Amino acid sequence: MKKYDNINTALIHGGVSIDERTGAVNVPIYQTSTYKQDGLGKMRGYEYSRTGNPTREALESLIAELEGGVAGFAFASGMAATAAVLSLFKSGDRILISANVYGGTFRILDKIFNNFGLTYKISDTEDPGSFEKDITPDVKAVLIESPANPLMTVTDIKAISEIAHKHGLLVIVDNTFMTPYLQKPIPLGADIVLHSATKYLGGHSDLVAGLAVVNSKELAEKIAFIQNAVGGVLAPFDSFLLIRGIKTLSVRMDRHVFNAEKAARFLLSNKAVKSVYYPGLENDKGYAVNKKQAKNGGAMISFELHDNYNIRTFFESLELVMLAESLGGVESLVCHPSSMTHASIPEDIRKKVGITDGLIRLSVGIEDIDDILADLAQAIEKSEIK
Repeated sequence: MKKYDNINTALIHGGVSIDERTGAVNVPIYQTSTYKQDGLGKMRGYEYSRTGNPTREALESLIAELEGGVAGFAFASGMAATAAVLSLFKSGDRILISANVYGGTFRILDKIFNNFGLTYKISDTEDPGSFEKDITPDVKAVLIESPANPLMTVTDIKAISEIAHKHGLLVIVDNTFMTPYLQKPIPLGADIVLHSATKYLGGHSDLVAGLAVVNSKELAEKIAFIQNAVGGVLAPFDSFLLIRGIKTLSVRMDRHVFNAEKAARFLLSNKAVKSVYYPGLENDKGYAVNKKQAKNGGAMISFELHDNYNIRTFFESLELVMLAESLGGVESLVCHPSSMTHASIPEDIRKKVGITDGLIRLSVGIEDIDDILADLAQAIEKSEIK
């Protein structure tokens, strides 16, 4: 298939976008576990759906094209994709991770891979100099989120990649918050890009999926082997849903960001709000770096209310914005990181990196912005302790 430089077109026509046999404008759901072979060693390209499935491969080729990578891989969840990538390493290796990352990423390193001798260290990837000082002979990779979950801290992906590659490290970037529509880590130097495709790529809170994209044939061969051997692959129907979701990514993200920028400025000007974390604001410490490497600040915001506001009352008073895990759907969602998404991180580490008990994370949806702001305003007003 022809590759398209304009991402708005590539989202719809990228990868394998039609069924070559029938001309169907949507790749069918190949709901099969196995494939007829014409003789010993005579396959028609497929043998077993854990190893390869046409619907999943259409998705995998699409995400590879969108991220500018060599190959893509679809998994049953974002954590399954992360586990596959971490399986590239061996006992005695160490991974550096950004100071605030998704709690599930911390948990799988701390509670699962740590049992097999793969260790980690939290590093200040916001500061390239500090990051380089953390590189020891056993460090084999750095795992970055930018903006990071949940404090929206920004890492200079190009600068960190240059340092990492100088020391022979792999650079892994979780691009869930930004998507390839807003940020492309591979051209900035990343070796592997991860997505919880459950979020913005799917976009409708109706599937769970993970994606990985690699920048070399060598890494592609290794991840393909792990994907097939472990078998945490994405099902054909969910692959179909995810392709469908990706087709509208640009129009959804434009609306998400439009709303988020207004929501961030509303929160910044509200007397009840103590702090706002959003790299799309000019006064945010990550604004300059984020502007250099991303299209805009994305649609995730975190904020804290002053001490004379009760966040439990705030959550209970919301009517439109829903208290729920996850993010990136068309609906606005709010969560409490310290007891929800990041509860698996020990309290002392949470406090050290700035994830306070008062932190609120907002995934801004595509509803009418006036309705979103009105709901936030009334919930904040009701939460004041008088």
